[in-house]
Amino acid sequence: MAVRQKVGWLHPFAAPGLLVACGSAVAQGATYNWGWYIFDPAKEKGRSNLDFLIGGVWATLSVSLCAIVLSVLLGSLVAMAGLSPRRALNRFNRVYVELFRSVPLLVLLLWVFYGLPVILGLQLTVFVTGVVSLAVSDSAFEAEIFRAGIQSVPKGQIEAAKSLGLSWGQQMRLVVLPQAVKVILPALGNQFVYVLKMSSLISVIGLPELTRRANELNVNEYRPLEIYTVLVAEYLILILVVSFLVRKLERRMAISH
Repeated sequence: MAVRQKVGWLHPFAAPGLLVACGSAVAQGATYNWGWYIFDPAKEKGRSNLDFLIGGVWATLSVSLCAIVLSVLLGSLVAMAGLSPRRALNRFNRVYVELFRSVPLLVLLLWVFYGLPVILGLQLTVFVTGVVSLAVSDSAFEAEIFRAGIQSVPKGQIEAAKSLGLSWGQQMRLVVLPQAVKVILPALGNQFVYVLKMSSLISVIGLPELTRRANELNVNEYRPLEIYTVLVAEYLILILVVSFLVRKLERRMAISH
């Protein structure tokens, strides 16, 4: 496909400039001629363009799902470190959360991709770089969500667990965390939506997800408004589906509770 032959000189930040240029032309009174023919399903080229854009959904979902699972695991561990009676673990929690909440995701992404090969001699693939960067960045927020959820569990539950002779780890695993998860589920759903949207930043290092494919197609077709309108629709559909599934899970857990 011609799209794949021209991506070598594609600049990752070209898309916003193209949209601004189109917006300026419209603001000055110019008549914009919409070119939806590039997505006409009755034509082979239209079907090919649609298939090319939709093909990025799998990469977007894959990197987002892997990142959210890893970030939840990291966040829960960091949160429990902050609630530990050991002062060293408390300090680790504060440093970790403040550090990774302060670094912008795009900066972290570029640092991991270009910095690790220089510092550690470790060259990660584009996919792994995206997962690691998203997960580490999001885990700082997940840690605070878990901390708030754990602290919302009534103290009577913890005292009862202590009276049964459970260790601190057993209290967390058997008594506190199962109750906290029900409280923090809506926030976890919001974080998954956040990760899904932020995955678009991985396009700057070449992952062929939705945004990257839209940029590549625009190089070939040069119809930015049409292409990025379809891109907006793709993200909207994905996020609406995720939000629906999260609300359904919330209702099921509320009934079981």
